[in-house]
Amino acid sequence: MIRKLVAAFVLIPLAIVIVLLAMANRQAVTISLDPFLADPPALALTQPLFLVLLGAVIIGTVIGGTAAWLKQGKWRRIARAARAEAHALRGENLGLRERLAAAAEAAERSVVAYRRPPAA
Repeated sequence: MIRKLVAAFVLIPLAIVIVLLAMANRQAVTISLDPFLADPPALALTQPLFLVLLGAVIIGTVIGGTAAWLKQGKWRRIARAARAEAHALRGENLGLRERLAAAAEAAERSVVAYRRPPAA
């Protein structure tokens, strides 16, 4: 419930800001991908400014997320190894419990009950 409220308090203002940004920056801009020819650029793209900004944010988010995912690979590998070890130890623990229960049952059967002789 709290997570939904926090998401609403963050996402609704963010959506409003994005819509206002799109409405205020509708003019076309030319993005040149050719650093050597300034006058007639060989590679140029003309788009509204808000699309350029949103595209840059999306690309930055994807690149940052990919970099974080690659950086955390070591920790995911360690977690997988720990999970496999815990699974193996859990199986060993169950096996030892079964052996202990069988040994306790065998010990119960082998114990001779001691009775006192009747009083004279």
